[in-house]
Amino acid sequence: MAARIDLPQGTLDLLILRALANEPLHGWAISERLQQVSRAVVRVPQGSLYPALHRLERRGWIAATWGVSARNRKAKFYELTPRGRTHLDRERRAWRRFAQAVALVLDRA
Repeated sequence: MAARIDLPQGTLDLLILRALANEPLHGWAISERLQQVSRAVVRVPQGSLYPALHRLERRGWIAATWGVSARNRKAKFYELTPRGRTHLDRERRAWRRFAQAVALVLDRA
């Protein structure tokens, strides 16, 4: 098993917003999507995921509605709001600039 990697502050919010960019998902599906796409590097415990979802909802970046999951269970589905999509685009650009700067320092310092 790989060593645990702590996410920099704000990164979880960015990853959740990105996971919701294509379609509404319920909490468990968001966690699974992040784990799958990251090749199991990103594992979000429920104790971190649900507070983040509530925070994003309070900020108006996501909206929640009740629905039925693929396993025929009642679940809260989250989707990006227009404000959330704008925020995601801005944060993606900022993250890429930051990652490029860190790579430069790691490669050249």
